[in-house]
Amino acid sequence: MNWFQNFMMGRHGLDQLGFALMITWFVLAMVGNFTTYLLVILALIPLAFCVFRMFSRNQYRRAKENDAFLKVWRPIPAWFRRVKNRLKGMKTHRYYKCPNCKNTLRVPKGKGKICITCPVCRTEFIKKT
Repeated sequence: MNWFQNFMMGRHGLDQLGFALMITWFVLAMVGNFTTYLLVILALIPLAFCVFRMFSRNQYRRAKENDAFLKVWRPIPAWFRRVKNRLKGMKTHRYYKCPNCKNTLRVPKGKGKICITCPVCRTEFIKKT
C-alpha cells in the first residue's frame, strides 16, 4: 500500500468532477447493458477522462476544471432543497414573488387579504392568502 501512496504523491486524485464522471460512466454502462452496447462504448469516454484527471500532475488545471463544474452543479441541489422545503410548508404558507425585486416571500395561509412588505426592497403589495 505504501507504493501506491508514493505513486499518487503529487497527482490530483479524485474530486467532485471525477466522482460525477464515475457515476456517469456507471449509469451509461448499466443502461447500455439493457439497451444497446453503443452506450457501453460511449461510457468509456467519461471513465477515461476520470482516470486521466486522477493521475494528472497538473493540479492547477484540474482544480480549475473542478471549480467550473461546481459552479454549474451547486445550484442544482440547492434548487431541489428549495422545492422540498416549499412543498413541506404548502399546507401552512403561501409563496409570492415581489413585483419589484422578484424575491420569493412566504406568508401564512388563511389570513384573508393582507398587505405584504418585501424585506429586501420594502415594496408593499396586497395579496389574498
